[in-house]
Amino acid sequence: MNQTAPIPHGLPLNRDAGPFDPPRDITLLREARPVSPMVFPDGHEGWLVTGYDVVRKLMADTRFSSRQDIGIVHAAYETPGMPVPTEPSPQIPGLFIAMDPPDHTRLRRKLTGAFTVRRMKQLEEHIIDIAERQLDRMASLTPPVDLVKEFALPVPSLVICELLGVPYADRETFQVNSAQFLVRDQSLEEKMAAYGAMTAYLAELVTGKRAEPGDDLLSDLARDDDLSIEELVGIAFLLLLAGHETTANMLALGTFALLEHPEQLAELRADSDLVPDAVEELMRYLSVADIFYRYATDDIELGGETIGKGSTVVVSLLAANRDPLRFDNPDTLDIHRKARGHLSFGHGVHQCLGQQLARIEMRAGFAGLLRRFPTLELAIPAGEVKLKTDMNIYGVHELPVTWTETAQR
Repeated sequence: MNQTAPIPHGLPLNRDAGPFDPPRDITLLREARPVSPMVFPDGHEGWLVTGYDVVRKLMADTRFSSRQDIGIVHAAYETPGMPVPTEPSPQIPGLFIAMDPPDHTRLRRKLTGAFTVRRMKQLEEHIIDIAERQLDRMASLTPPVDLVKEFALPVPSLVICELLGVPYADRETFQVNSAQFLVRDQSLEEKMAAYGAMTAYLAELVTGKRAEPGDDLLSDLARDDDLSIEELVGIAFLLLLAGHETTANMLALGTFALLEHPEQLAELRADSDLVPDAVEELMRYLSVADIFYRYATDDIELGGETIGKGSTVVVSLLAANRDPLRFDNPDTLDIHRKARGHLSFGHGVHQCLGQQLARIEMRAGFAGLLRRFPTLELAIPAGEVKLKTDMNIYGVHELPVTWTETAQR
């Protein structure tokens, strides 16, 4: 291992290798030193982990804590207007992504029944129907249209709203605020205003469900007296945010990637049986939820390095998913690849709860889109597509597309 690799000062963020690839500096670092020291913008000396095996090992080791209330988790990039933390953050009730066992286990266990493979399979026909209805609507429009607005965002939003029992008519409120919450370069006031608006809305919603439960997931949770209103709000916030932002970005960025790889697109269009493998490969190749943080609760050996107790550790799932030691020709999009084992849903106790739901939405979305719009193409040059380099979940802000004919349903 090359110990002379330059130590980064702050997380490299510049997408200088292309819209779908990790920053060049991160790729170079993974090759030279997959567990690398990093100097954080506030001077903290922490770590950046980029290799597949070491990322997997780290995420399975609960000594690398997800909690931010036991020590200071330092930001990996500078954000003007965001104060440097001088003490741990308070724990937010219900936000189990920022908890460790046993607190994490208690809350997550209440949700596992709702997201079983069997339950998701039962929903599959309905999700396909939602995707097809949205494609009907898109087909009635005169191109060019923005694929994000007309398809990629509405499909997962409709699904998660229905599943949770959130009125879809309120989507403007939560879509605007969840997007604002994920903006990278904003002040603490702006971030907290978006968070406050979403949680105030959700507090009213779950209080209503506790009084008069319906037939939906939040009502099921509201019937559980073991959960406080604050915990219900935290859970609802997490499920709503994760349930539409990640899949929406995958549908849009995945379509962009396929349009930029016409030979792969043609094969996929010709054989819909390839869609499940293509979805796994697109998730590996794009890894829209890329950067995660952990806090070392002890001195821990990882990849030949000793990570000191109290260190902030930054993980890049995109770098890990592009590791040539795990995937052959990892920077090539190959829809025939068996990409299972990718880390796009994380690993360990925090592995994504809604992964089966996301898979079904993406399979339905891509299969329907390619079938219904056989001549789909970008309406602007690829270099003009607005990338979400300013957001904590990657994707495109807009994807203007056009077509010359739509297929029958």
